[in-house]
Amino acid sequence: MEELVRKHFPFFEAGLRKAISESGVLREFSADEELIREEQYIRSFPIVLSGIIRVCRSEEAGREILLYYLRPGEVCTITLTCCMDRTLSKVKAVCDENTSAILIPVERLDKWMSEYQTWKEYVMRSMQFRFNELLQTIDSIAFYQMDERLEKFFLKRFRSTGSMIFQGSHQDIANALNSTREVISRLLKQMEKAGMLQLSRGKIDYSPICDKKY
Repeated sequence: MEELVRKHFPFFEAGLRKAISESGVLREFSADEELIREEQYIRSFPIVLSGIIRVCRSEEAGREILLYYLRPGEVCTITLTCCMDRTLSKVKAVCDENTSAILIPVERLDKWMSEYQTWKEYVMRSMQFRFNELLQTIDSIAFYQMDERLEKFFLKRFRSTGSMIFQGSHQDIANALNSTREVISRLLKQMEKAGMLQLSRGKIDYSPICDKKY
């Protein structure tokens, strides 16, 4: 697996690449499969090689709010903080599509932080990036109307995945934005009339939003 690690993380020092290949487990996950559940102890954390993972929070009523997406080459920093503190997970991570990831045992985290400079830099950069992304999520909730949040949802997804097609239900979007299906369906129909997207069964083409062709 060391060559695979070298391909995706050429900036990691040789000793770290070897440590990852020896300690990590390569796993394949299907779309909608949960990698991390809320209120459970984390035994290993994923480093994404391919695919997309959405990280979100949920409540007892079943509603969710999307925090951010994990793309190839990224690690979930909220998960890392739980690993460091040995606390229960505060988020859940679900594959948006078929995903390949290396699972790293949590006990390696502290050891590698002190032993490998490139790992420390990787984790710190990831934390800074996620902090900025979470601030954007907070701003969206606090300062934007739902129609604006919906447009930003599609733009964020495009920047994260490169895809201009959303495959899923209106309820999936409502869950991600902590709204209701009725509200989202009404806004999507309005956006379609405005030429911002095209609706079809189980699929939304939001390329006009990405191209600003509306």
